[in-house]
Amino acid sequence: MADKPWGGRFTEPTDKFVEEFTASLPFDKRLYRYDIAGSIVHCRMLGRQGIISAEEADKIIHGLEGILDEIEAGGFTWRTELEDVHMNIEVRLIEKIGDAGKKLHTARSRNDQVALDIRLYLRDECAAVAKAIDSAQEAILNQAEKYIDVIMPGYTHLQRAQPVLFSHHLMAYFEMLERDKGRFNDAVKRADRMPLGAGALAGTDFPIDRRFVSLLLRFEQPTANSIDSVSDRDFNLEFLFACSALMMHLSRLSEELILWSSGEFGFVELPDSFCTGSSIMPQKKNPDVPELVRGKTGRVYGDLMALLTVMKGLPLAYNKDMQEDKEPVFDAADTVRGSLRAIGELVAGIAPKRDNMLRAAKGGHSTATDLADYLVKKGLPFREAHEVVGKVVRILIDSGREMEELTLAELRKFYPAADEAALSCLTVESSVNSRDHIGGTARHAVLEHIQAVKDIRAKT
Repeated sequence: MADKPWGGRFTEPTDKFVEEFTASLPFDKRLYRYDIAGSIVHCRMLGRQGIISAEEADKIIHGLEGILDEIEAGGFTWRTELEDVHMNIEVRLIEKIGDAGKKLHTARSRNDQVALDIRLYLRDECAAVAKAIDSAQEAILNQAEKYIDVIMPGYTHLQRAQPVLFSHHLMAYFEMLERDKGRFNDAVKRADRMPLGAGALAGTDFPIDRRFVSLLLRFEQPTANSIDSVSDRDFNLEFLFACSALMMHLSRLSEELILWSSGEFGFVELPDSFCTGSSIMPQKKNPDVPELVRGKTGRVYGDLMALLTVMKGLPLAYNKDMQEDKEPVFDAADTVRGSLRAIGELVAGIAPKRDNMLRAAKGGHSTATDLADYLVKKGLPFREAHEVVGKVVRILIDSGREMEELTLAELRKFYPAADEAALSCLTVESSVNSRDHIGGTARHAVLEHIQAVKDIRAKT
């Protein structure tokens, strides 16, 4: 067992299947940049503290930089029997520079090493996801500004409720994505603690300088408890929750695009380049991209639940179960970034069918609330106004008419003091533009929202 870095106390070789079953190399090798960066800073600290000589530190750092070049150039040989990214790099370092390489692991464990690597990875990944969210938001913003005069029905319970601007509906998703971006930015704050120096769980008796390591790796500060340092995976869970919430929002948008592009709705035309056809039905144009994003949402939810389940019963501190933290995180990160790109580019290419939208907005007696509001302004209590308008709607339904077809004579049967102003509020255009306040669907309010967002984005 001399070939294993930990093999001194073992008398039998590791079973080949066990080597493969327990190895994390197939997925954690993507952490190599962070592993090498952490090792270089750790080595600088060891040299600075006199734990190893300055010459040894320089030799190790040069060797690590050479290994990084090897990996980047595709010339590095990964060996499954060495279990993980850490041991592959360390063994290669010893091969390159000799015994000095054996001193790199002084005053650290793979437990605090991997905790560092994944925090460094998540710091970059959160920034990458936030950037991808920005791109998707830009597409939404551009479409909202471009189609500011398109009116559509707003829905509750998937029933026509009140008319809104298509731009206002799109900007609702902008706000969802803004909250998502905030969650990723916020998650970084919890990950911004430097765990190196915790050792296996109890710290180290070497005179290390954890603040120096934190400073060089751009962490806010070192972790406060060595046991928690190696057993904490809250930052992974928080990242996965942020991914899940984001995918939920993308799934809702995908669902609407699927519905809107159907013949039953006919609200939007999706770009051909983001759809596919049928192998048997020549007329079909299938919304595969939003369908797949909707489906991948379940995958990301599964990543979150998988890690929650792994962590729920673990005693302190590190356990091999925690090796299962990386694949869900990597999978969710890749899925989220791909989905954001797909949705952003898809939204940028959609074209609303404004006539169909307007026709639908005028249906379903969607301005009934406007009539009730008119009656309230005339002095009627809202509950009474609600009842009056309900009776009016019943008459219109029975006669197969919409709100704009209501006559003043019919309204006066229920409210004798009604005047011509009552009828003017029944158009969808009047309904939309009457809601001219912060957060409202009026053209002026939506344009102000768009401009405010653009101003903020211009400053960041």
